[in-house]
Amino acid sequence: MEGVGRLLAAGLLLALSAGAQDRLVGQGFEHFYNLEYPQALAAFEQAVAEDPSSPELYNHVAMALVFEEMLRGGALESELVTGNNPFLRRARLNPSPEVEKRFFDIVGRAMALAQERLQRDPEDTGALYALGISYGLRANWNFLVRKSWRDALRDATTGRKLHNQVTAKDPSNVDARLTQGLHDYIVGSLSFAWRMLGFVAGIRGDRVKGIGTIQDVACRGKRNRVDAEIFLCALYRREGKPREALPLLDDLLKRFPRNYLLRFEQSQMYSQMGDKDRAMGAIRIIAEMKRRRSPGYAAVPWEKIWYSFGNIEFWYRNYPKAIEDLRKVTSSAGEVDLNTGALAWLRTGQSHDMLGQRAQALDAYGKAVAFAPQADAAREARGYLASPYRRERR
Repeated sequence: MEGVGRLLAAGLLLALSAGAQDRLVGQGFEHFYNLEYPQALAAFEQAVAEDPSSPELYNHVAMALVFEEMLRGGALESELVTGNNPFLRRARLNPSPEVEKRFFDIVGRAMALAQERLQRDPEDTGALYALGISYGLRANWNFLVRKSWRDALRDATTGRKLHNQVTAKDPSNVDARLTQGLHDYIVGSLSFAWRMLGFVAGIRGDRVKGIGTIQDVACRGKRNRVDAEIFLCALYRREGKPREALPLLDDLLKRFPRNYLLRFEQSQMYSQMGDKDRAMGAIRIIAEMKRRRSPGYAAVPWEKIWYSFGNIEFWYRNYPKAIEDLRKVTSSAGEVDLNTGALAWLRTGQSHDMLGQRAQALDAYGKAVAFAPQADAAREARGYLASPYRRERR
C-alpha cells in the first residue's frame, strides 16, 4: 500500500488549470503557483461569483482548497522535498468537517454543471475535460485527506477515461493528455497485482510513455504547461535524472519566485548530482530571503532550513556538522511536519553511528520512533536499534 501511496501523491496532484486568459483566473493562478492559496482562493471565488455556471471555475476553487490543506498539513513539503509519507500529519492540521463539506459541495457542483452540459451536448469536450478534472481533484482529497487510496485510484482512473474521450474527439487538445501521461506513469509503476484491480483493468500503463506524454504537454501545452513542468521535476527526481529537472526548476523559479518549495527541490537536485556547493547554495538563498523577510519566504520555518543543511552534510559525510545542524531541528521539532522531525532524528542517529557513538545513536533512533511511529523514518530507525547503521565507503 505504501508504494501505491507514494505514486498517487507524486502523480495525482492535479492542479490542472482551465486557462488563465481571464483576469481573475490569471491572478488566481499567479498566487496559486506561488503557494499563496488564500489569495488564489479569493480570486477564484470572485470569478465564480461573476460566472456561476462554469464548472471550470468551481474546479479552481476546489483545487485551491486541496492544495491549501496539503501545504498546511505538510503533504506538499513531504512529497516535493523529503519524498516521505503524505498520509502523516499532526492531528491539529487535519481539515475541519466544514472545510471537507465545502470541498465536496464545490466539486459536486462542478460535476453537476459539467453533466448538465453533456446532457445538452454529448460532444462538449470542455464539459468532458472539466468533469475529468473534478474526478482528479476528488482523487486528491480521497487519498491525501480521507486516506482512501482505493477510491483515489478509482477516481483518477475515471478522470483519465474522460480525458481519453476528450482527445479522441479533439486530437489537438494537448492539455488533456497530461492526465493520461500521469496515469500511464502511475499504473505502469504499480505491481502486477495492483494493475489487475477492476478499476484499472484495460489500462496497462507505461512509465516511459507516461513521461513522454508529460514532456509533450510541457512543450506544446497551453493551459497545463506549468503543471507538466512541475510534474516532470517530481518524476525526474524519482527516476534519478536531476540534470533534466534543473532547467525546468530554473524556469519555474523565474516565473514564480515566491515558491520556496521549488528552491528546496533545486537543492535536492544538485545534491543528487553530487554538487554539494550548489546544493548548499540553494538553501543559503532561502535562509537569506527569510532573514530579509522576502515575499513568500518569511514564513518558512528555520527548522526546515536547518534540516536541509543537516541532511546535505549527512550525505556528504560531514557527520559532526550534520549533528550540529539537525540539533537545531530536534530541539524545536514541533515546528516541522512529522516526516521532517522523524527524519531529523533518524539522520542524527545515523551520524552518531558513523562516528562510533552508539549510545547517542540509540537515543536518537528511539526518539525518531517516539516522535512519529508511523513515519517511514521511524520504521527505518527501528531496524538500527538492533544493529548499527553502516554505509559503504566511496
